Amino acid sequence: MVFGIISAAVHIAFGALLGGWAGGTLGLTIGAVVGLLVGAPFCWAIASARVYGPDVRGVLLFVVDHSWSLLNTFVGAIYLAAHLVVGHQLDRTTSARTCRVNVVDGVSPRYATTLGTVCAGSTSGIQRHEDVHILQGRLLGPLYLPTVGLNYALFTIAPVWWLWHDHTNAPINRFARYFEIGVYPHVWNEAIAYRIQGKPPR
Repeated sequence: MVFGIISAAVHIAFGALLGGWAGGTLGLTIGAVVGLLVGAPFCWAIASARVYGPDVRGVLLFVVDHSWSLLNTFVGAIYLAAHLVVGHQLDRTTSARTCRVNVVDGVSPRYATTLGTVCAGSTSGIQRHEDVHILQGRLLGPLYLPTVGLNYALFTIAPVWWLWHDHTNAPINRFARYFEIGVYPHVWNEAIAYRIQGKPPR
């Protein structure tokens, strides 16, 4: 419960900060409301699933997620809210004391997707891969999402990955595969995560 209350306060303050930076007093108020709307489902999730344990690890990662990695946590909270709005369920058992929020259903049945500390559609066969993304966000903090976005943009426009891509086992023979088989698995965060667990799509 304590983690949930603190998290709610941090989300409201962060929303207000962003709003105030964008539009003065009115922006601050709107930002605070947005922070509450985004943060409330996340706070409910971490409290009801007991995501952060009361041990040193749980407290430390909670602090990281609500300070250095707050931007990632905020984006993850938006992601979680969207899942809950469409009826997807929180996986309390898998989330308990893992310092991440698991959602049963993913965006696509073929892939798990992780934003911030929210992981949707994962299984035991790919969870370590998704945990790598959470660790990457915690290490890089506010730099994580911009560097991933820039890498996607760069590899889409300038496909240097073509030089080392496995064209024999994963041919790029139609437009959709350019992104799914080409760009996606070669972006730096995915390339690292696939080395830990899982095989890139082919």
